[in-house]
Amino acid sequence: MNVPSSDLFAALAGGLLIGVATTFMMIFSGRIAGVSGIVGGLIPPRRHDMDWRLAFLSGLVGGGALLRVFYPEAFPAALTTPTATLVAAGLLVGYGARLGNGCTSGHGVCGIGRMSRRSLVATAVFLSTGMLTVFVHRHLLGAAS
Repeated sequence: MNVPSSDLFAALAGGLLIGVATTFMMIFSGRIAGVSGIVGGLIPPRRHDMDWRLAFLSGLVGGGALLRVFYPEAFPAALTTPTATLVAAGLLVGYGARLGNGCTSGHGVCGIGRMSRRSLVATAVFLSTGMLTVFVHRHLLGAAS
């Protein structure tokens, strides 16, 4: 596989930024940057614990918005997937994150970095399930990519 060097640099830079951000969060606040846990902590709202959660989520949304403004080519053409499918997929992902006591950011990025066996198993299950879902969707059900 021949990957352009600019793609390799972008992947390396993105990975380093995620690693540094999660490390800073752990060092400075003692918290794991697991998005499902951060969002889940907002429901029901707890006054003493909302500020940092909202700041984190604002940073995620704000970063995407800035990217959209300064580098719109990063976003592909409009989605063609029906809204009902996207909603169902989102609910299943949310259920899976709850069932697995975390998501890929908490387990895959932070947990594996801390050498957690539980996170290694959870991440392997997430990835295997995702690969199986794509295979079934594209090859057995004949859906277009």
